[in-house]
Amino acid sequence: MSSPTAASDREKVVSKLPGWLRQSLKVRAAQHGIEIQTAVEQGIRDWCSLASMPASIDTAGADSFSTFLPPGQWDEFRGIAAERRVSLIQGLAQSVQLWLDTNPAPDVVRPEITRRIVVCNQKGGVGKTAITAGLGEALAEDPNALYSVRVAKALTKALRASETRAGETAPSDDPLDIENLPGPGLQVLLVDFDPQCHLTNQLGATPLPMNGDSLTNHMAGDPKGDLRDLIVSIDEDTFGGRLHLLPACNDAFLLDVRLSAVRAREAALERALASLEGDYDVIIVDCPPSLGLSMDAAAYYGRRRDGERHGQSGALIVVQAEDSSADAYELLTSQIDDLRNDLQIDIDYLGIVVNLYDSRRGYIATSSLQGWVDIKDPRVVGLIGDLKEQKEAVRVKQPLLSYAPKSQQAVAMRALAREVL
Repeated sequence: MSSPTAASDREKVVSKLPGWLRQSLKVRAAQHGIEIQTAVEQGIRDWCSLASMPASIDTAGADSFSTFLPPGQWDEFRGIAAERRVSLIQGLAQSVQLWLDTNPAPDVVRPEITRRIVVCNQKGGVGKTAITAGLGEALAEDPNALYSVRVAKALTKALRASETRAGETAPSDDPLDIENLPGPGLQVLLVDFDPQCHLTNQLGATPLPMNGDSLTNHMAGDPKGDLRDLIVSIDEDTFGGRLHLLPACNDAFLLDVRLSAVRAREAALERALASLEGDYDVIIVDCPPSLGLSMDAAAYYGRRRDGERHGQSGALIVVQAEDSSADAYELLTSQIDDLRNDLQIDIDYLGIVVNLYDSRRGYIATSSLQGWVDIKDPRVVGLIGDLKEQKEAVRVKQPLLSYAPKSQQAVAMRALAREVL
């Protein structure tokens, strides 16, 4: 049942476990940030120390399971199992269950102040909506399940590679750069702040009617009901009721005109959404491609509040690796800087997301990416490839992370979520 391994000072143990128990062990170990072998070692040690036998575990359908234990522990375990007249499979299952019982899943870490992420760029077509949706989906994934996540070193590798060569779609798909991690499990509200209703349509929801209530009405001080009544849940089977959407309405085309008559108009979005913040950990605003009053209101909403740490809320800027995005970036940051100075407020930059990237497009793409990397503050926090799954998800009106949860784009969205967190 065991054999020495030259890779470490542990010995390899081969036994069996039921699939459901092995999966629970994988998830819980990841939640606590420890290796599976460490959890099994602790469970066996505690099981061997028990004064009485725990409840029997259903081991029907158990299949092969291997791990590495300190030298001698398996022999000790085997002897105690013989004394207690239980099979090694039953004893191992009881040990694993004992560890699970004594190491419950940690609570989801929730922010004291609702985090507000404003996804923006006055240039259309850069993919703000896709980033808004993907980020929100990644933040709302199940904390009791494991998902493929591209770790930070992969982003660094892709960025460095852009300096030296073209000809390979980034990011790299090296499996060594992937980790399986629990979902953040946050309560997320996506706000479609664009009169074109792209976010609403892409997620399969229905835009609000022009003659009904809307976010625009609430911002203009003319509400027709409770804003909470307009919110819809997105794909409850996948996100467990943690991902919600406030749909857009075409009346937002008139928002700047209506805001011009509102007092303290830069705070209009904050006033409208204030009653919802208690229900959510994160609110993500998909901004229109505009530098008008609506963008002022969005940027103000993302400002750092009293008692809020730097980088908890702010502006997430979506760009592409091409020249026109750089021009739009300058205009946007100038507007935000003017707002900072005029109102004496702090608006943090959460980072730059380079979207729809494909290094096969050659020098323009790779040199532009390097230009974004050289900015340093804000730094590049996401690199999303131009691949087919996002377009397919939009076509079928499904969230990307439920339509293609193992795609490179989904993996990169999860990495972005962890960078922003």
